[in-house]
Amino acid sequence: MKILFTLVAATMLCSAAFSQNELKVPAPSPATTIKQDFGLSSVELSYSRPSVKGRKVFGDLVPYGKVWRTGANAPTTITFGDEVIIGGKKVPAGKYGLVTIPGQSEWTVIITKSTEVSSPSAYKEADDVVRVKVKAEEMPFPIETFTIMFSDITATSMHAVILWDKTVVIVPITTEVDSKVTSQIDQLMKSDKPPYFLAAMYYLESGKDLNKAVEWMDKALVDNPKAFWIYHNKANALAKLGKKKEAAETAQKSISLAKEARNDDYVTLNEKLLATLK
Repeated sequence: MKILFTLVAATMLCSAAFSQNELKVPAPSPATTIKQDFGLSSVELSYSRPSVKGRKVFGDLVPYGKVWRTGANAPTTITFGDEVIIGGKKVPAGKYGLVTIPGQSEWTVIITKSTEVSSPSAYKEADDVVRVKVKAEEMPFPIETFTIMFSDITATSMHAVILWDKTVVIVPITTEVDSKVTSQIDQLMKSDKPPYFLAAMYYLESGKDLNKAVEWMDKALVDNPKAFWIYHNKANALAKLGKKKEAAETAQKSISLAKEARNDDYVTLNEKLLATLK
């Protein structure tokens, strides 16, 4: 037993010494993961980021016409928390590989079932979920480090933007949320605590039934009669309905309550709304 303890202790000391002597250096192509809220869920992207370092990138380091893992070192993956639409095709929620075939003026962007495409030989067209051709445009200035980002985000659409050196590629992504939200509203309105204000705001912002939005805001005000923000949004809805007099009265009520709460932001918002009602 004593010999066993001695061997274990020696092994631990050797491991500790090895760990302390292990050389750590910066990764030449650092990995990153970005997560973007989108629709009713989120999109998560993991990829590695090489840099130009004075090299000719597209057409040389990254050949035209060949499958590219769209990054360095490891496969690039993208995870959709809910169903999205790319290139007119529905992509179910799940984790996928993101690969591309760069061209001088056009790229093919592929969402594949395989999350292990690290080289052209690992790619199988049979695993394609969606394949879309997008225009490759020239940037007015170079991007040193390879970048994928999400931009132009709305409730139902956004762009996945691929940038490197002087090339930019934009991939539109959309999602359907209205039927899901309205279904939730229908169910929750039957509950003990209906989400009157949130439902009203959804109707207001998505251009749905504004009279219903005003009705729900009135119900929300029953439980929170000093909610200046609800009065302000009710005034917005009334203004969109063309009821200028009612909108102005409601905005003035919001100003009074906002001043009482010392919230200058809402005072300003209401004053700007009132200026449009003259």
